[in-house]
Amino acid sequence: MNVVDTQYGRTGQLTAALAGGQVSAAELTEAAIARIERFEPLLHAVCVRDFARARDAAREADRALARGERRPLLGVPLLVKESFNVAGLPTTWGFPQHSDFVADQDALVVARAKAAGAVVLGKTNVPVGLGDWQSYNEIYGTTSNPWDLARSPGGSSGGSAAALAAGYAPLALGSDIGGSLRVPAHFCGVFAHKPSLGIVPGRGHLPPPFAALPDTPDLAVVGPMARCATDLELLLDVMAGPDEWDLGVAYRLELPPPRHRRLAQHRVLVVDRHPLVPTSDAVRQAIDQLATRLAGSGVQVSRHSELLPDLADCGRLYGRMLLSFFAANLPEPGYAELREQAARLPAGDTTARAERLRASVLSHRDWIAASQQRNRLRARWREFFRAFDALICPVSPVVAFAHDHSDMEGRRLDIDGVEVPYGDQIAWSGLATLPGLPATAIPIARSEQGLPIGVQIIGPWLEDRTPLRLAQLLETEFGGFTPPPLSPDAPPPARR
Repeated sequence: MNVVDTQYGRTGQLTAALAGGQVSAAELTEAAIARIERFEPLLHAVCVRDFARARDAAREADRALARGERRPLLGVPLLVKESFNVAGLPTTWGFPQHSDFVADQDALVVARAKAAGAVVLGKTNVPVGLGDWQSYNEIYGTTSNPWDLARSPGGSSGGSAAALAAGYAPLALGSDIGGSLRVPAHFCGVFAHKPSLGIVPGRGHLPPPFAALPDTPDLAVVGPMARCATDLELLLDVMAGPDEWDLGVAYRLELPPPRHRRLAQHRVLVVDRHPLVPTSDAVRQAIDQLATRLAGSGVQVSRHSELLPDLADCGRLYGRMLLSFFAANLPEPGYAELREQAARLPAGDTTARAERLRASVLSHRDWIAASQQRNRLRARWREFFRAFDALICPVSPVVAFAHDHSDMEGRRLDIDGVEVPYGDQIAWSGLATLPGLPATAIPIARSEQGLPIGVQIIGPWLEDRTPLRLAQLLETEFGGFTPPPLSPDAPPPARR
């Protein structure tokens, strides 16, 4: 088997080729390194290289394979988002003041991936504080989208998505609180899975100088990214399970099987409009075409349902809880200033700025009230998933947009000639994040400019295998979703 063929294959094909001696882990690693070195001058996706240790790990994998060992990722190249600790490598989250911080141990999911045999090639770029749908910072520069170098690959897992789309590796690790797995997958035409809240431990995924302790932060998750749908489940199974330091003392994870095995057995609601943000024609047309194809394949497709929770209520509550979460880690002087600004607001001020200020300084009492409102929404979602197996909807209202490093408060998105505040795009992300639901992002089409368009398949809480299985069936049924690799002997893409 040609090493280039295996480089772009599914992980199951790679592990079979490795076990059968058709390719070695060392050959796969060298091919990946050569590709990274060739295209990185343009993409800037891999911000921290770990090639020497990757070569050592690949040689050890080949020795293990020769001994007859078989592990889920044995010899398979993997990339890790910069925000995860990897022993001996810097973790900065894009903050210049932390540029000298070097982790002394692996994040738990990194350790689990290595134990499964993965060969870590390095770390992928992020925005400052993981707080943008672009991936740039003063330390590592700007990551570009492989489909159009003038555009963003998304964020905050933009480096991972760009690297996957460019064929650097079959698998990558990412994280998500505001669409940070799903938006980059949509922008770059790859696959990602936002797990149910709490099933994948986050120990070691935090900015310095915080200690790497067991924690399940509200809203935030870590999850897998891949070049095909099947590989998402494979990597999720390696990552998932309670942290051995706390819940793992008494609990074990056993995700239920998918609700259905065949595509035609599924009941889905397809929506493409949100009351808080317009959706571009390109995204809506792609989703309409998908709905038609699903119905033609025997899927029970609905376009409206009274059971769907109110999207505006979901979006506003998500925004409040998200801003409260972010503000909790601000330095005290900055937080004190927010409190003073909020205190000066007139009682009747309901502008977007006023609501953001109030949300940033929620009292514990107000946060408990918001959490109770979320629990009522979760009850609505449980009712919804008694009638439907999945909700299919946009990841973002737009395709990948041009790099824009201006002040975020003043940025605008052009949605078919209508300018909307940059932050409004988060509305679609919150549908799954607020209630902690699993969501699988898959590419479904290309825009007229040739840019990827994806959707998210949202499933019931803790039933992650249901949206993952539906994603696998869609890829098998319709095909053509995985981005074609850049030809190994093709010239690098031209910068526009």
